Amino acid sequence: MLRRLSDGTPVVSYEVRPGLPAVSVTRFEAGVRAPEKSSHAHDFVVLCFFEDGGGSVRTGGQPHLIAPGDVCVVTPGQVVSAHDHDSGDSGGGWLVFFPPEVLRTGAAGEWRSHPLLSRFVNGATETAQWLNVPEEGRYTWSQRFQSLERELKERRDGYRDAVLAHLTLLLVDTARLGENVVRDLQTKNEPLLAAVFAHIEDHYAEPLALTDIARAVGLTPGHVTTTVKNKTGRTVGEWIVQRRMAAARRLLADTVIPIEEVARHTGFTDPGYFTRIFRRNHGTTPLNWRRSGNA
Repeated sequence: MLRRLSDGTPVVSYEVRPGLPAVSVTRFEAGVRAPEKSSHAHDFVVLCFFEDGGGSVRTGGQPHLIAPGDVCVVTPGQVVSAHDHDSGDSGGGWLVFFPPEVLRTGAAGEWRSHPLLSRFVNGATETAQWLNVPEEGRYTWSQRFQSLERELKERRDGYRDAVLAHLTLLLVDTARLGENVVRDLQTKNEPLLAAVFAHIEDHYAEPLALTDIARAVGLTPGHVTTTVKNKTGRTVGEWIVQRRMAAARRLLADTVIPIEEVARHTGFTDPGYFTRIFRRNHGTTPLNWRRSGNA
């Protein structure tokens, strides 16, 4: 039976094939007019890369005119209309489909803590996220998709690991497209989120709480909490921790300062508490992380 959202929008389910990785890839050609499709949602993540411009996509009720190099991330539950005929023929590119559970396995990586990608792990927001690959990087992006497609088709020894590796590289590349978090959130018409993350960025190395951020943006803690949780799938406190963990990993990688100093530089007054939080997020202590070369 076809599942539907509360408003009646049909939800397309990912078809898991026994024994195969839960990742699918497909190529779509430029100049081919897509069939008219009614609004629908997925129970899986869709990562789109448009090599060419043309056409439009409507997600969450918001239209987007496709430009060369555009990247679109559509997460479970987001409503999408695949093609808007009024905007002409669609450009060529690639689609990758995968259930979000694929990203809940394996070692932690910095791309997981990026606000624009948090929905990959922690839920969805109302509209899809759009980024753009600079012209000089588009060939590499196309090669990533081609390599993923080849592994899925040929199924050589070790292909399951290779598939997840190629997917991870694509997601890391996607995260790096949005390295300026505040700018990207402003571009996506999210001024409150931009202000919240700007304050976290400026003050994560100091004592910082939800009340401090709410005061800085001029809203109640309850309003800030609800908005951030609904839009990103994580709480303000979780984002503060994630930013501090990213800074800690960088210090562990690039310096030899004592763990106590790493804690102090990332907003922790108690090194023991810092170690507990780090272990909770990474499965090991900061010292072991540094020694193992994970940093």
